[in-house]
Amino acid sequence: MPAADILEISLMPIDSERLFCLCGPYNKNLRLLETRLGVRIHQRGHAFKLVGDKAMVEKTARLLQQLYLHTENNHYLEPQDIHINLQENAMANLRPKQTTNKESEPRDAEQPIVIKTPRMHVEPRGANQKQYVIDLRTNVVQFAIGPAGTGKTFLAVACALEQLRQKQIEHICLVRPAVEAGENLGYLPGTLIQKINPYLRPLYDALTVMMGQEELNDHMVKNIIEVGALAYMRGRTLDNCFAILDEGQNCSREQVKMFLTRLGFNSKAVITGDLTQIDLQPKTSSGLAPTIELLGKLDEIGISRLNSGDVVRHPIVTKIIRAYTTADAKKRNPNGKH
Repeated sequence: MPAADILEISLMPIDSERLFCLCGPYNKNLRLLETRLGVRIHQRGHAFKLVGDKAMVEKTARLLQQLYLHTENNHYLEPQDIHINLQENAMANLRPKQTTNKESEPRDAEQPIVIKTPRMHVEPRGANQKQYVIDLRTNVVQFAIGPAGTGKTFLAVACALEQLRQKQIEHICLVRPAVEAGENLGYLPGTLIQKINPYLRPLYDALTVMMGQEELNDHMVKNIIEVGALAYMRGRTLDNCFAILDEGQNCSREQVKMFLTRLGFNSKAVITGDLTQIDLQPKTSSGLAPTIELLGKLDEIGISRLNSGDVVRHPIVTKIIRAYTTADAKKRNPNGKH
C-alpha cells in the first residue's frame, strides 16, 4: 500500500468565529468531510494537515479554502452546505475505494475497541464484532447479517448512543417491521403505541441497559430517541440521525428501499437481520438479501456477516444455531457432499 500524502494549509484571514462556522461544533463538519472524501483532517487553530491520497488531499485543501470563503459575515455551515459544495465541485462521489471486497475483512483481534454509552462501556468480542463496529463508525449504510445473539442490534444501538453523546448526531431512530414470529396474535387492544410496543421491546431493552430508564424516557419525550414501527417512516427525511432498522429480513424489497431513502444530511443507516428466521407470509418475499446483492458493491455501504461463533448468549445457543444450520444444509442438499 503506498504511503499517504500530507498537505498542510492555513486559512486566512485569522478569525476564530469564522473558523467555528467552518468546522462546526466538535468539528462535526470536518468529520463529515473525512467520511465523504476519505481524507484525515487534523486541525490546530487555522492550520490544517490533510492526510490521504495525493489527489484527494489537494482537492480537499481547495474545498476547505472555498468553504472558508462562505463563512464571511459569520455564516454557519450546515451539513447541507457541505453536500452542495461537494456536488458543485464534482466531488460527491470521489471518495477512493479502500477495498474491492465489500464483505468485512476482520482486522487484528487483539486491537481494543470500546463503545462509550451513558451507563456502560461496550466492548465487541472477537474479530467479526470488532470489524462490525469499525464499519459502523465508518460507513454511511451498514448491513449486519447473522443469527440471534451475535450483537447485531446491540452494537448498533451502542454506536448510536456513542455518536449522540459525542454530538456527531442529534437524533436516533430505531424501527422494526410489525411482523409476528410465526403466530397470529390477533388484534391487540390499546392505543397505537400500545399496539406496536410488543414488537419494539428488544430495542427498548437494549436502550434501557445502556442509558437507564429515566434518561431514556427523557430522551423519548424530547424526541431525541424515537422507537417505532417501520410502517410510519414513509414521507420522512432524517437529518443528523442514526437510523437502525432491526429484523430487516421481515421487510419487503419496497420497505427496505423506503427506509434507506429516508436518509438526509449527516445521517447513517444500519439494517440488521437473520436470513434464517424470516417470518413473512409464504407469498411475501424478504427484500433484505436482494437489497444486499443490489447495493453491496457501492462505496460507503458495508456488509458484516456474523456467525454462530459470535453469539454472546448462553453457550447452548451456539450449539442450537449450529444444529439448525447443519439440518438446513442437509435439507437443501440431501445427497450432496458436506
